[in-house]
Amino acid sequence: MSEVIAQLPRVLIVDDSRMVRASLVKQIRDKFDVREETDGEAGWQSLLLDPTIEVVISDIGMPRLDGFGLLARIRGSRLSRVNTLPVLIISGEDENEARMKAQAMGATDFITKGTPRVELVARIEALAKLAQTRRELEESREQLVRRNRGDVSVMVIQVDGYDKLCESYGHSVGQLVHRKLSKLLSAKVRKEDTIAHLAEGQFAIISPSADLDACGAFALRLRRAIDTIVMTYKEHRIRISLTVGLASAHGDPNLSLEELLQLAASRVADGVLLGGNRVVSESGEVNADNIGRFSRLAVSIDHALTQIRTGSRDEPRKRLRELVQTVMPLLELFEQDFRIDLRLAQLAEKAQVTSLEMHTTTTMTATITSNPTEWRG
Repeated sequence: MSEVIAQLPRVLIVDDSRMVRASLVKQIRDKFDVREETDGEAGWQSLLLDPTIEVVISDIGMPRLDGFGLLARIRGSRLSRVNTLPVLIISGEDENEARMKAQAMGATDFITKGTPRVELVARIEALAKLAQTRRELEESREQLVRRNRGDVSVMVIQVDGYDKLCESYGHSVGQLVHRKLSKLLSAKVRKEDTIAHLAEGQFAIISPSADLDACGAFALRLRRAIDTIVMTYKEHRIRISLTVGLASAHGDPNLSLEELLQLAASRVADGVLLGGNRVVSESGEVNADNIGRFSRLAVSIDHALTQIRTGSRDEPRKRLRELVQTVMPLLELFEQDFRIDLRLAQLAEKAQVTSLEMHTTTTMTATITSNPTEWRG
């Protein structure tokens, strides 16, 4: 029986220095399949011809086409497999201005020449995972479109000042915050939602059958919950905040996941410019005053049914009023089309749902509450 060998992630290293390339290859060759090129033009041709490349590592100063030129071509490419590739820029200790320029052009991460092997491998592994996640999300997006006719919304969630947090307290503290937020999101989203790690301190949530109001309500609750969290590290008490960007396909099946992510990410950037700790949608900042009916604590019908089926009825009982309010439009439709009397007025009276609430709740939605928690590191 032949043994199946797992394919290592392929990394493209673009640098005109043979010594730099040799050093990088020596450090990562046991973890990655490496392809080398000596300048940006050759690197660009490799990207067009080799669809298996998952991460690009590029120097800045090179002949023919430098690192900035290569980065601009990658981000401007019409091929989604190319323009979404993680790009790690190699920079010198005294190249802060060049690093800032590369970041503004869309560089994903940076390393300095001489970065220790453990950190180097960890950075590249994170970028390879990012590339894999994006592919999986695009496949998920296609499935969601087929099932939901383009009715998909995206949230990009970013920890404010994540880089500064790492600089002040160390990268391990930043990773702890990232893991804790990941765990919190996993516990709070619906089972039909998809959580993706976009970068350190940044996540995306893909939500089928949820409009921007529902996502905005979730984001506001999440942000308020994070505001109450305190993480203790040694003698320091660390608080964090989140900025969230929202985007929706609005039923358009031709809008790609990458376009939705870019829209949501651009709104995160808008929120950061406004000072952070904000939720931003296509119409501007979202707050409790303009979120509309979804600012109330709505419930997930799917979640309630799952609890009932598994014998856990106590939690649904606590929220019967909200459950009735959420399903009332559907019950009214049953009553109208099947021409039967479901005694909805009596049900509303028992659940203490007013006639105004019955007739203004026209969409079944799902938002999730977040309980304040304290993290201790």
